[in-house]
Amino acid sequence: MSFIRSLTEHRASARCLTLAQLAPRGAWQLSLLHDRAQHLLIWTTKGQGRVTVEGVRRGVSVHNALFIPAGTLFAYEIGAQGFGLALEVPTSLPLAYPGEPHHLRLRDNMAQAEITGILEAMQREQSRGQSLMAEAQAAHAALASVWLRRQIDGPAGRARRVTAAEAMVQDYCRRVAAGFRSDRLPGDYAEDLGVPMAELDRACRDVAGRSAAEILTERVLHEARTMLARPGITASDAAERLGFASPSYFERYLDHHGGRTPRAPRRAATGS
Repeated sequence: MSFIRSLTEHRASARCLTLAQLAPRGAWQLSLLHDRAQHLLIWTTKGQGRVTVEGVRRGVSVHNALFIPAGTLFAYEIGAQGFGLALEVPTSLPLAYPGEPHHLRLRDNMAQAEITGILEAMQREQSRGQSLMAEAQAAHAALASVWLRRQIDGPAGRARRVTAAEAMVQDYCRRVAAGFRSDRLPGDYAEDLGVPMAELDRACRDVAGRSAAEILTERVLHEARTMLARPGITASDAAERLGFASPSYFERYLDHHGGRTPRAPRRAATGS
């Protein structure tokens, strides 16, 4: 049995989506900090915006490739005129994608054409709905993996120096991604990191443009909205799963934050 055909034994398949398809319920699905169960390769082809990956915020523009491993806290914000494609790869597919995030600014025309061609071929495959589609999509996802690793090894993948503040915020964001369903507050994470809460908060504001409490709140709010959009999930169910003391407090929390990016600390706490 061929390697590519063996990939189709896995129930989940890779697929290519537009940015709009990646956030069908609204821009908040990308603009609020969250993590996903699949690897994402986002290829921006039009417009400018900002991306925050593990708490480090940077600008994003045309011909930027973003690789976000599954479970990585991130937010992607782009203007109304922005456009891009995203490759969604289930972790169950045994493909050699990197274990860490990458932000590549590509200047090589050949590299730009290659990834555009791979993603557009996936779109055509999906629109036709022909037999053996899962096998074809696995082949395209494998090619995208090769393309990505080649770019990381090339000039576009030269690693930049990570500052001490960035390293602290990255560590904090990893802990938030793993533990946001608990009743832990930013002060608890600061204690785990062995730093004063004021130092963590200052680093978060400088690196992520958000306070430590706002980072945690965004992740909780994204999950709450996602849960409540699912059929059969009540506010009481979501409150329990997210570690809120009561459904009534959970509903006040949602009312307070509404449809905007949250600014208040979680659990009505100061974050200390």
